[in-house]
Amino acid sequence: MNTPPLYDLNTIKYAVDDGMWKRAIALYEGGKVVDFKETVNEYTARVLGGSPYRVSVSNKSVDRGDCDCYMGQQDELCKHMIAVAVYAVCDGRPLALEEKQHISEPVYSGIVGDITEEEMKELKWNINAGMRCIKSYEGPSRTWFAYQNKLDEGCARIATAVATVPANAKTAKLLVNTLLKLDTKLATGGVDDSNGTVGHCMSGIVEVLLSFADADPMCIKVFKVLEGKKTCFEWQEPLVRYMKNRA
Repeated sequence: MNTPPLYDLNTIKYAVDDGMWKRAIALYEGGKVVDFKETVNEYTARVLGGSPYRVSVSNKSVDRGDCDCYMGQQDELCKHMIAVAVYAVCDGRPLALEEKQHISEPVYSGIVGDITEEEMKELKWNINAGMRCIKSYEGPSRTWFAYQNKLDEGCARIATAVATVPANAKTAKLLVNTLLKLDTKLATGGVDDSNGTVGHCMSGIVEVLLSFADADPMCIKVFKVLEGKKTCFEWQEPLVRYMKNRA
C-alpha cells in the first residue's frame, strides 16, 4: 500500500459499538472485502453481503466515506465501511485475538492492589485521550452522526482504560474526578448526549467504583467529595448512599 491510513486499528474499534465491530470483523475475516483499491484520498472495495456493496473510506478518517447499503445511504457509519477500513490498516492479514477484543462499557478488572507511577501516568493518558473525543457540538445536522461516533470513540477509550484498573484509593479518586469532568462537559460544555452514550459510560464507572468499594474499603473515603453535589442525572447518589450506609 502506497499511502497508509492516518488511523489505526484501535481508532476504528473505538469508533463503533461491539455489535458493529464484530459484524465488520466477520466480513473482513470471511474474505468478504474484495477488489480493494487505493486512490489519492480514499480506499474503495466491494463488500459481499446481501448484495455486493460498493464502499469507499477516506484515508484520513474512518467515518468519512460512502456505502450503498441502507445505513450508508443515511450517511451513517456501517459495518461495510468498517470492514474496508480494517482491510486498509491490516492489508488482509489475520487478526490476533487481542486485536479483535472490543470493550465498550466500563467493567471492574477484579484486581485489588497498588499501581505504579508509570502505570498511573499511562492510565491518565488513556482516559484523557477519551476525554478529548467528548466535545461540544454546534455543527449542522448532517454531521451529527459523525459527532456521535466520536462520542462513542471517547467513551470506548475510557472504558478500555478503566477495564485495566486495580481497586485502590488512588485509582478510585481518578475515576471520581473523571466522572466530575464528564458531568461538567454535559452540564456546561455543550456536549450533545442525545444517544445517552456519555451518560451510560458514567453509570458504568459508578458501578466500577461500587465494586472498588467492596474490594477495598479505603476507596469509600474518596466518595466524600460527592456529598451535596448537584449533577446532571444524579449519578453520584449510589456512591454517596454506599458511603453513608458504611459509615
